[in-house]
Amino acid sequence: MADLAPGRRPALWLMSLALVLAMSPWFSASAVVVQLRAQWGFGDSVAAWLTIAVQLGFVAGALGSALLGLADRIPARRLIVAAAVGAALANAAVLIAQSPAQLLLARMATGACLAAVYPPAMKLIATWFVRGRGLALGALIGAITVGSALPHLINALGGARWQAVIAWTTAATLAGAVVVAAGVREGPYPFPRAAFRFGDVGAILRNRGVVLASLGYFGHMWELYAMWAWFSTFALSAAAVAGDAVRASLLTFVVIAAGCLGCVLAGAVADRAGRARTAAAAMAVSGACCIAAGWAHAAPLWLFLAIGMVWGISVIADSAQFSALVTEHGDPRTVGTALTLQLGLGFLLTVATIWVVPLLAAALGSWRWVFLVLVPGPALGIAAMLVLAASRPGLR
Repeated sequence: MADLAPGRRPALWLMSLALVLAMSPWFSASAVVVQLRAQWGFGDSVAAWLTIAVQLGFVAGALGSALLGLADRIPARRLIVAAAVGAALANAAVLIAQSPAQLLLARMATGACLAAVYPPAMKLIATWFVRGRGLALGALIGAITVGSALPHLINALGGARWQAVIAWTTAATLAGAVVVAAGVREGPYPFPRAAFRFGDVGAILRNRGVVLASLGYFGHMWELYAMWAWFSTFALSAAAVAGDAVRASLLTFVVIAAGCLGCVLAGAVADRAGRARTAAAAMAVSGACCIAAGWAHAAPLWLFLAIGMVWGISVIADSAQFSALVTEHGDPRTVGTALTLQLGLGFLLTVATIWVVPLLAAALGSWRWVFLVLVPGPALGIAAMLVLAASRPGLR
């Protein structure tokens, strides 16, 4: 049976470990933004661009990969290893940057390289799982979540200098490349490889299931990275934290890393109850948390943490299911390109909310209600998922 392929569990565990390590540079600079601002003397605009640069680099890398069909032409393992080494080198370039412009270029290069780690990893693990694919991809997204949160933990441990955070995340990324090179191979249910044709993009965009899955993903991304990027700043201004930078970093790590639990639980539920419905339910909870965050801002620590944990769990819980839906509704010949295209466009959308949130906070004079601007994302995603569930009941 498909879900009993020998070696599937070790492959999943090793790839998950590799992604925890390899995705750690994503917020490596954002996690130490206070220290970088003190050294470079830049303002809120450049601080926002530390995250936006990674997103734009990821978009450029993802769309370039999609147009060249790299994910469908190059073996995933080879592509992941090369890209992880590139991400480590780009992350290390932050240490030798001589100006904010060089710093931002290094962050863009990091994002571009990570675009060839994340989507191919999803595709590779899908070759091990036909049944149980939602849980498997959920575990991978959970690993990416922990990896993204890791710099906040490193920063919280004794107030590490920013150079140490960059150095540790660089080493972690190289270790992730070694794990993939030494221990991960393609599964027994590979997707066919094919040369890229420009007509493939048009065919992907005409596939109703893929389009609806992507619309759900876009709504999800409108919320996700703005929440991840600015939760530390939000926490720093909350009554329960009162300017304690170490506590804010630790709380941010806990809240973001809690999403790993949501990914795994949602994956298990989705394999039984349906992916579209599970994703819609997760977005309903996270959308409610966008609203509840305003009350959490003035709440005592236990309530702030409780709302933050629920938000951290739900905001990422649906992510893997959008990728799983693409692998199930899309043409197997171009599934790598379809996944990369979905991710690239989704990450492009994140630039808007990452940019808008601090501007809104400045306009309001407070961070308390800024996350209300994220509510339309889950609303769009819920609508797309309900339409998809109703239109294709035979597919989860």
